[in-house]
Amino acid sequence: MPISRQDFRKNLGTIALVVVLIVIMAGALWYAASAWTVLSGPPMPTVGYVTMGFGVLFSLIIGCGLMALLFYSSRHGYDEPFHSESNRDD
Repeated sequence: MPISRQDFRKNLGTIALVVVLIVIMAGALWYAASAWTVLSGPPMPTVGYVTMGFGVLFSLIIGCGLMALLFYSSRHGYDEPFHSESNRDD
């Protein structure tokens, strides 16, 4: 089944957008890597690495907990609009 001209143009636009975004990301990564290597400071002590690790772990726990609450509320109907019993048409 051949691809129609309209579908081809739609796919071409998507491909162009993805390529531009990848180029922007590559430029940002290159800039970050060059800034990381040029800007050097004193070495981080072990307590700094431990503290950073606890911060990452805490952030992951909070993020996972919030996502679990989001899924729980969605599955149990807490995200549905409120319908009062007195407004029902019986």
